[in-house]
Amino acid sequence: MASKTKSVSVSKGGFAQKTLDFLRKYTMVIALVVVFILFYFLTNGRLLYAQNMSNLLLQNGYVLVMACGMLLCILTGGNIDLSVGSVICLVGGVAAVGITNLGWNPYLTVLLGLVIGLAVGVWQGYWIGFVRIPPFITTLAGMFIFRGLGRLVLDSKTVSIQDPRFLNLFTSYIKIPGLDNDERLLSPIVVGVVAAVYVIVSTYLSRANKAKKGYHQNSAAGDYGRSVIISAVILWYCWLLSQYKGISVMLVWVVAICLIYNFITSKTAFGRYFYAVGGNEKATKLSGIDTNKIYFAAYTNMGLLAGLCGLLCVARVGSVSGQTGTSFEMDAIGSCFIGGASAYGGSGTVGGVVIGALLLGVINMGMSIMGIGDSWQYVVKGGVLLIAVIFDVVSSRKAS
Repeated sequence: MASKTKSVSVSKGGFAQKTLDFLRKYTMVIALVVVFILFYFLTNGRLLYAQNMSNLLLQNGYVLVMACGMLLCILTGGNIDLSVGSVICLVGGVAAVGITNLGWNPYLTVLLGLVIGLAVGVWQGYWIGFVRIPPFITTLAGMFIFRGLGRLVLDSKTVSIQDPRFLNLFTSYIKIPGLDNDERLLSPIVVGVVAAVYVIVSTYLSRANKAKKGYHQNSAAGDYGRSVIISAVILWYCWLLSQYKGISVMLVWVVAICLIYNFITSKTAFGRYFYAVGGNEKATKLSGIDTNKIYFAAYTNMGLLAGLCGLLCVARVGSVSGQTGTSFEMDAIGSCFIGGASAYGGSGTVGGVVIGALLLGVINMGMSIMGIGDSWQYVVKGGVLLIAVIFDVVSSRKAS
């Protein structure tokens, strides 16, 4: 009788622990679903209009791109880059003035913008990685320097871009002959079906590979259930895109960047070095990894992505001013921490960053639809960020 009682108590304890682990692992996903449902009712369903859902990723595209780079900086030990908003202003200003005022070739201007962003990253990466100036100080200085240079380039004016060749690189919508016309858009649905099939097939292949090598796996129901849910969300979103203009080129840019950085951080040895540095830099150095180069790579990469964001922003907005990019770095940093990146470094994923960016995006869009001013939006975003970091710190202390 005693043994039965003991087994029941153990099973209850095991269930409670599994439930707690599940909640910890998917806290931000659950929060995103709750926020979606909340604003769906608060906006009387307007949040889920096809146009709003299409604009959700487009308006936050720059955040997703920057956050992928910011994640690498944070992984090295909770470090951040405060200069990215100013780099966006500088690159966007050069592109706008060059194309509109000086008649530069738009394609060469895009390359120039990326080179400028890369040069900024190399400059800051050198001081941080090899001279070991603290990242906060280096990028704070960069925030002032590059903001000032951007305003000098713009001559303190607002400059617009109307060249269709440049705008089509980032803001046009994809139309596939035979699938899309003025009456219907089938290409988003086709893309959604292909993506959903890929998710399920990749899950099957991953489980088969782990079984072959004898690795520990999650339950089949859990893995396939997650894949089905992700596939359903993809299909639903692609169906909404088919109701409004279709797939944007900017969406392709954003998805491509997220997939590339997800592969780098999860599938390559180079990507794991960033986690190692943030986990224990001394042990990483003793294992033969040049940690100086890892810091250099993180901030060089961040500069390149900031340059790309400058082009994305000027193409979407259509103009650049001395205020362009202000506080953009905070959105990227917030997305990383809200998405599960540790304030101490060493942990975080691109998937989590996407969840964090979408959570902020839904809050912004929902409050905008409700007519709530920017001031309250800042208050809410700050509160969400604080709660996410508190959760990370408390969880880390309990784990230790």
